[in-house]
Formats: sequence, structure tokens, C-alpha cells
Amino acid sequence: MAMDYPSLRSVSGFSWLGINLGIKDESLDFGVIASECECSAAGVFTLNNLPGAPVIVGRENIENGRLQAIVVNSKIANVATGKTGIEDAKNMCLWTGEALEIAPELVLPSSTGVIGQRLPIKTIHEGCKSITEQLGSSTEHIEKFARAIMTTDTHPKWSSCRVGNATILGVAKGAGMIEPNMATMLSYFVTDAKLSSEELRAILYRVVNKSFNRISIDSDTSTSDTVVILANGLAGRVDTEEFEAAFTKSAMQLAKEIARDGEGATKLIELTVSGAKSQPMALQIAKSIINSPLVKTAIHGADPNWGRFVMAVGKVFEYPVPLADLSIHFKKGTQILTVNAESLDAGEVDLEAISALLQNQEIFIEVVVGSGNFSETVWGCDLTKGYIEENAFYTT
Repeated sequence: MAMDYPSLRSVSGFSWLGINLGIKDESLDFGVIASECECSAAGVFTLNNLPGAPVIVGRENIENGRLQAIVVNSKIANVATGKTGIEDAKNMCLWTGEALEIAPELVLPSSTGVIGQRLPIKTIHEGCKSITEQLGSSTEHIEKFARAIMTTDTHPKWSSCRVGNATILGVAKGAGMIEPNMATMLSYFVTDAKLSSEELRAILYRVVNKSFNRISIDSDTSTSDTVVILANGLAGRVDTEEFEAAFTKSAMQLAKEIARDGEGATKLIELTVSGAKSQPMALQIAKSIINSPLVKTAIHGADPNWGRFVMAVGKVFEYPVPLADLSIHFKKGTQILTVNAESLDAGEVDLEAISALLQNQEIFIEVVVGSGNFSETVWGCDLTKGYIEENAFYTT
């Protein structure tokens, strides 16, 4: 799908690289982010009960809120690799630290790709030896890093903005195995704003819940999800409320791009559930709808089968919704096409108009489930033959 790339800004004190080590093919597959000084840091990781080795090591290294570098490989996820995988992840930190002359505990590792295969660790060791000569702060270096962390993504993803004298830059990957908490999603943010690790932790938690924890592609929670922010403080203090607002906007932009770029996807879906009696009710119903294969395939085919929304609302057993309280609104700009439960038998549903609206690349739907004061917005994509083709032969 077509997208508008946001402007890409470098951030003072940070360097990047994206190179090919030959892990699987000739595409870029190895990346590093490095700060010239120690950073305050915060991170959130997958809740999958079988996390990858880099997640286990990353949680340990970021526990004290200090990092200086991130090292990432694509193609192989280093998941389900036992003690050997843990050792490999720690060695990636060790060798990156040696190249940058910093402690290995200041390095956060990430890997993404096929589960159940060991990393070509000798190849990665050789690659780490060239880190310092490959690093650079230009936007070209940032773009190469963004490409190096891709797996089935069709394009690199980034977002940058200014907050006072400081800059926030985010780079992300993700296209499949996505249903946060969180997703096969790696998202790295860097800033030269000065914030403590305690401030970053609180802000990051709120930001992720409004963005990356509100997207779905295929209802699968990955073993490797990571969202991290590093702040080196070189631009000085900023207003924390302004920073959080800008960070949230940037994260939401990246989250939507991940959903838009879902494997095989042709449409971005923005779904709001409103009128709920509580936040958990709104979110659970929203996720039931956005994760439904029947809803996703109907949207792909522009099939105005609103009954699938009724089904998805009704299967949330914890929060029953009376049919009379349920209405579905298909939107485009000022145009709103409504299916109201109390007039379903009256022939008032314009199926042809709904089908025409569903042919757009961006689909906006609101499902009202009562007269409560709570709402949630989530993002997803359609389910296509392309998703099956991508994943039926992924390891080959």
C-alpha cells in the first residue's frame, strides 16, 4: 500500500549501521545503534511464555535503566535455542561492547526471523569487528539500519519529530506474528532529550498501551517483541508532557504502519469500539473484532457482511451486549453508513454503499455497544491470499 514517508532526522550523539553479514541471503541483516555516552533507557518486551534468548538477556541488561547500544540481527530469531542461544545473545553484547569499548551490560540484543535455528555466531563475531568503521550518523545510515532489521516487511519504517531543542527518532519493523502484548515487532526510539530512566519507564508504558498494544495482524503474539527508548540527554531537559505527547504520536504512526504493512495486506483498518461500560470491555470487544479472520476476509473482499461484526461482539462472553444496544458505523470522511440492530429487518441497510466504502485502502469503522463512557481504538489489516503464501513457505 502507498504510504507517505515522514521526514527522517538524525539525533545528536547517536550513530547507526546496517550491513549484510550473509546470515541468509545478500540483503542487509545486521544493525547497530550506538550512543557516544551512556543513556537512560526503558523497554517493554513480549509477554509470550517462551521468549527468545535476546529478550531474556535484554531484560537483564536494561533492568538498571542504563544502555549505550543496541545490536540486532534479522533472518534468525534465536528462539527455542536453549542455553546455547542465551550464550549467543550474550556474546553479541560482548563483541559489540568490545568494538565500542563499553561494558557488554550496556548493550541490548535483538534477533528476528525464523524460530528454532541457531545463529551463525562465527559470522556475527566477524561482523562485530567492523562495527566502528561502519557506524555513521547520516540519514543514509539510519535507513540502512531500518532495512537491516526487516524480515517480511515491504518497506522500512521510521518516524521522527522535534520537542523543544530535542529530537525523537523511532525505527520499527513488523509485518507478521503480530497481536500485542506485543508482536513480532522490534521498535527502537532514541532521543537527545534529558530524562531519567524512571521517567522513561512511566512514559513508555503509557505510550505502548496507546500504540503498539493496539495493533493486530494475525492474532499471534511473538516470542521476540521489543520496544526500547534511549535518551542520551545531550539536548537538555524538555517538558515531559510535551515529550510524551510527541512520543505517543510518533509511536502511533509507527504502529499503524506496521498494521498497514501486514503480510499480504492491502487495507489498513481503524476500528473504534465505543459506548462500553469499562475500558477492558471496550478493548476486549475491539480485539475480538480486529482479530476475527471472518471480519478481516470480508473487508478484503469488500463484502458488506455486517453479521460477522455481530458474531465477533457476541463471542466476548465476559461482556454480553444486547442486540438492541449494538450498532455498526462504516465511515469515510463525513459519510457514515449505519447498521442499527433495531432496524435490521426493515430493509434499511444499504449493502452496495457499504461494499463501495470497503473498497478503500483505509477503512474506518465504529462499533457502538451501549451507552457507556468508555472507548478504545485499534488498528489492523485485511486477511488475504498473500498472507497464506507468505507464511506457508516461510522457512524455505
